Amino acid sequence: MESNNIISIIIPCYNDAKFIEQAIDSVNNQTYLYKEIIVVDDGSNKETKAVLKSLRSKIDILITQENAGQSNARNNGISQAKGDLILTLDSDDYFENTFCEKAINLIKTEKDAKIVTCFANIIFEMAGNNYVYKPQGGNVKKFLSSNNSFGSAMFKKSDWLKCGGYDESMTNGFEDWEFYINLLRKSGSAEVIPEVLFNYRRREGSTTSRANKVKYQLIRYIYNKHKDIVNVNCEFIIDNLLLKLEKEDREKIKITKRLEYTIGAFILKPLRWIKSKFG
Repeated sequence: MESNNIISIIIPCYNDAKFIEQAIDSVNNQTYLYKEIIVVDDGSNKETKAVLKSLRSKIDILITQENAGQSNARNNGISQAKGDLILTLDSDDYFENTFCEKAINLIKTEKDAKIVTCFANIIFEMAGNNYVYKPQGGNVKKFLSSNNSFGSAMFKKSDWLKCGGYDESMTNGFEDWEFYINLLRKSGSAEVIPEVLFNYRRREGSTTSRANKVKYQLIRYIYNKHKDIVNVNCEFIIDNLLLKLEKEDREKIKITKRLEYTIGAFILKPLRWIKSKFG
């Protein structure tokens, strides 16, 4: 099998004994057959190592390293990949079984496609709060305002090489966003398959939840690193920032009015009861 038909699936794993098997099974069960699975054990605990050992027959390459962070783990896995197409997957998430087949068709037929993502089912630890999220995709200008793709997405190994891979100094999160800006800075776009083919867990203590606690420092780092394209697109970035602030203000007003109505109804209810009884 030629390398341009192989999808190398990179799964960094750090202390994720609970979900890693589901992640691995989701890529093993893909309808697209020409793939390899590379798991990077990023200094996991004994429990996770034991689970990975039991799953060894389902993994093509298992890389074991000292804990160095998600960016380093991804770069290490990609550097050993045989395929020209890379699919990253976090160890607590999973794909539906047709993602690879649909993604490879899209990235090979759309000449501007450098990243392929899809709609996703967002899964919370508390049952009942799940919802579908639809990333927008787009060019680098769109990505300067927000990350319009999931961290688990498909791209070409040649593009990863050209842009220098993931920034290994970004150990607190948002490294996938910065990587996409770097990958798209000269040309190309992120394409979105309009189907729910990905399942993304929102967990307390995850990389995303930790990143959100320091998100302004991370955004400042990204903008300073890519100051040249930020300056060129500053008007677009400011306009989008103002739109987001306006939206947040409208939501706050709605919540305030809803709260005022609730409090008012609570206070008036006994008065109305008294009036109905005693006229």
